[in-house]
Amino acid sequence: MEAPADTDARVISKEKMIVHLWSYLYRNIFRFWLKWILRQLTGKCELQRICDGSMKRAERTLRIEHSLESSKCKALQRAVYSSKDDVEKCVALIIEQKKINTQKDAVFASKLQLSLLQISGCKKLYLAVEELRKQPYNSDNNKHEEQLMELWNLLMPHEKLKARITKQWCDIGFQGDDPKTDFRGMGMLGLTNLLYFSKHYPREARQILSRSNNPKLGYSYAIVGINLTEMAYNLLKNGHLRTHFYNLVPGEPQMKDFHQFYCYLAYEFDKFWFEEKPESIMYFNQYREKFHEKVKKHLLDYDVVLALRNEI
Repeated sequence: MEAPADTDARVISKEKMIVHLWSYLYRNIFRFWLKWILRQLTGKCELQRICDGSMKRAERTLRIEHSLESSKCKALQRAVYSSKDDVEKCVALIIEQKKINTQKDAVFASKLQLSLLQISGCKKLYLAVEELRKQPYNSDNNKHEEQLMELWNLLMPHEKLKARITKQWCDIGFQGDDPKTDFRGMGMLGLTNLLYFSKHYPREARQILSRSNNPKLGYSYAIVGINLTEMAYNLLKNGHLRTHFYNLVPGEPQMKDFHQFYCYLAYEFDKFWFEEKPESIMYFNQYREKFHEKVKKHLLDYDVVLALRNEI
C-alpha cells in the first residue's frame, strides 16, 4: 500500500507541472495573441492601456515593468535599465516601436517617463545599497570611527565613553567591547542605518533603546538593528520594496528613502516584539520571521507606504 505522503508529493508535483506548462504557454503563445486582439479592439498597445487606466502609481509602474520585461523586443527589455539621462530617449524609442500617436494620447509619454525613472531608480538604489553593504567597517578609517562615536553620543548623550574599546558598548546592544566585529555581515550599511535612525528620530531611538533593556522582554538594540538592516536589504534585493518606493517617490528613490524604510522597521519591530511577548530572546529568529512575513504581506498592497513621519 502506497504511503499517503508519497501520494501527496505526486499530486503536488503534477500541479507544479501544470502551472509551469500553463505559464510557458501563456508567455510564449497566448499572451501575444491576447495583446494583439486587445490592440485591434482598442487601437492601443498594452503600455497605452496601462497608462490609460485608473491604476495608481505603484500598480501602474509594476505593470509597465512587467510588460517591458516580457516584451520580445530587446530594446524594450533594456528600457527598465535605462539611466536617468537616457529615459527620454527610451520613451521616444518605445513610441516609435509601438507606433503610438502622441497627439491622440498626450499623457502617455509623461506617465511612461515617470514609471521608467522609478523602475531604473530602484535598480540604481539597490546597487548603491549593495556597495555600502560590501564596505567593511574599518577602525583605521577616521570617518567610520566618527560615525560610531556619533551613534554613541546620540543614544547616550549623558554618558561618556571611558575608552574606544570598552564593555560600555553593550549598553546600546553590541555584543562585545568593540562594535566593529558586529558589522561584519552588513558592513557600513548596518552602522549607517543605526546612525540615521538615531539622528533623524532621536526621541524614538532612545525610547526603543530604553525598552530594549526591559528585564523580561529585552533584546540587544544594536544587534537587532543590524538584523533589521539585513531584512531591509533582502526586501530591496528581492523586489518586495518596489511597491513602497513607487508610491513614496515620484521619480528615482534615493538612499535616504531606504534609510527611512529601515526606521519604519526599527520602530515597528519594537512594537511587534512587545505585543507578541516572546518567552525568551532564544525565540528571536522565530519572531523575526513572523515580523518579516507581516511586512511582506503589507508590501503586497498596491497602496502601501511604510515610513515614519515627523523626521528631524
